[in-house]
Amino acid sequence: MKPGIKDMIFDITDQESFHDTAMKIFEYQADNNMVYSEFLNGLKITKGDVKKIEEIPFFPVELFKNHMIITGNQSPAKIFESSGTTGDSVSRHFVTDTSLYEESFSKAFRLFYGEPSDYVIAALLPSYSERENSSLVYMMDGLIRQSGNPAGGFFINNTDDLMAGIRKWKVAKQKILLMGVSFALLDLAEQESPDLSGVIVMETGGMKGRRKEITRAEMHSILKEKFNITEVHSEYGMTELLSQAYSKGEGLFYSPPWMKILIRDPQDPLSLLDEPYKTGGINIIDLANINSCSFISTGDLGKMHEDGGFEVLGRFDNSDIRGCNLLIE
Repeated sequence: MKPGIKDMIFDITDQESFHDTAMKIFEYQADNNMVYSEFLNGLKITKGDVKKIEEIPFFPVELFKNHMIITGNQSPAKIFESSGTTGDSVSRHFVTDTSLYEESFSKAFRLFYGEPSDYVIAALLPSYSERENSSLVYMMDGLIRQSGNPAGGFFINNTDDLMAGIRKWKVAKQKILLMGVSFALLDLAEQESPDLSGVIVMETGGMKGRRKEITRAEMHSILKEKFNITEVHSEYGMTELLSQAYSKGEGLFYSPPWMKILIRDPQDPLSLLDEPYKTGGINIIDLANINSCSFISTGDLGKMHEDGGFEVLGRFDNSDIRGCNLLIE
């Protein structure tokens, strides 16, 4: 890695410093990531052709399912795997420096919510908690440990203990963060309908085949009614990234300074939409992903707002690589 680039990632202060750092990382990955370099060659694009971040080719996230994506020559310290559904192949993120992930999720949480030690943090993540290689579980375990509050932790099937804990924490006037996968929060809402007023309820998406897919707006409406809360918070991340965006309500997400969302033309995967409120594919620049690939084309649909926030509207009907079938065999 070029000296100094890593130190620049979490010191982004404005669009200019983001652009300069992103371009340095692009050049570094174009030279030192064998699979990304092959992808660029297939597009007949050299690093010298790219003068600004909008011209950077974004790497299809689906290729994490059948390629080892590593920049540099370090060995993986941790391999994160997507959950997938029955019969699906899983994505694998080969992380050579877990301290980058830990710094990223810790600083992002503090940016949006303050110190973890201010909270009792409870994680309702069945089907994730049982997996050793879940990046979400890794993050939540880190935040729970940083909270320093032994009352928090992971709750899988012991929702009675969770509800008893929340009632006790509310009486003690402690700040509570309940992070849950969507299907588990819906199960809790419909089976127990607990009063969670005053609790920050954060969903992290995912029905994982457990329930019928519904829109985020529909899900939030159910949770607000059943939990007696005014807003549902959300976290947007994925196995292939080392950074997350957060929403404090209405499904409008904001990224930390080292992460940027761009919307691509759904009919032309190499072109971006430069006007707000137009629906297209979500491209992500994640500077923390310096040792993997920082420029990811996802299968999600979204749109930008004028203030830099973005919405996630769903997925392409067929989110396999559209127009970029390079390397898929």
